[in-house]
Amino acid sequence: MNAQKRQEIFRRLQQHIPEPTTELHYHTPFELLVAVTLSAQATDKGVNKATAKLFPVANTPKTILALGEDGLKKYIKTIGLFNSKARHIIKACQILVEQHNSVVPEDRAALEALPGVGRKTANVILNTAFGHPTIAVDTHIFRVSNRTRIAPGKTVLEVEKKLLKFVPDEFKLDAHHWLILHGRYTCIARKPRCGSCVIEDLCEYKKKAYE
Repeated sequence: MNAQKRQEIFRRLQQHIPEPTTELHYHTPFELLVAVTLSAQATDKGVNKATAKLFPVANTPKTILALGEDGLKKYIKTIGLFNSKARHIIKACQILVEQHNSVVPEDRAALEALPGVGRKTANVILNTAFGHPTIAVDTHIFRVSNRTRIAPGKTVLEVEKKLLKFVPDEFKLDAHHWLILHGRYTCIARKPRCGSCVIEDLCEYKKKAYE
């Protein structure tokens, strides 16, 4: 795929969704950190239901710590892997209080040092909360990047590096959200909706599906 085609793909995605953002509900970087941690192997809708009850009660490192691990579990027990997620969030809150004055750090290394925060989560926080041009590669972005041939790769890190290299600078800040939304609603896993795709004629996927 050439640069001209990539430019047009992102121009159309921008035109289709001018102001893309995460579907997770949050108001602060800390709320986003908690929501993203909970979202692993869970739906955004499910996470939003849980945080709608949790955040009015506790939405800072200190107030979450005050709940304790068992208290936190009561709010997130509808989410998969809630036991380990509660443990990670409590430990992360302790570190934020002790080392960062209860503030989510705007630094990759510091973010990845938090329990439950890997490269993907750190990228989401840096991009969505702090406006860094990072691209967090989840299953949707991995699939879309390989199917369309925008940035094919065998690993998540390989796809991330190619996206950072190939996505035009003017689109980098929002590329993460455009690709996720495209993968979630159009370029879906089992049967992509190629007939209603705004980049169908630019996509290099060889097994396009039409209803």
